[in-house]
Amino acid sequence: MPKRFRLTRRFPAAMTEDGYRRLRQFAQEAGLDEGEALSFIFENFSSVMHHENLTARLRLFNSDLDARKR
Repeated sequence: MPKRFRLTRRFPAAMTEDGYRRLRQFAQEAGLDEGEALSFIFENFSSVMHHENLTARLRLFNSDLDARKR
């Protein structure tokens, strides 16, 4: 029997404009709303992310983060 999809958690989240635009684009392409798209990404995180690429991208993002906050 398939698991029923329920959105049970809501949380305030701050996102960059670029990140939110990409989330909206992904959600639209997948036929989901933004909450469903985030749930999909995090429920399937290990299979949709390439660990080496993630580590490199995270390092770049963190190095640029202070400048982006200003």
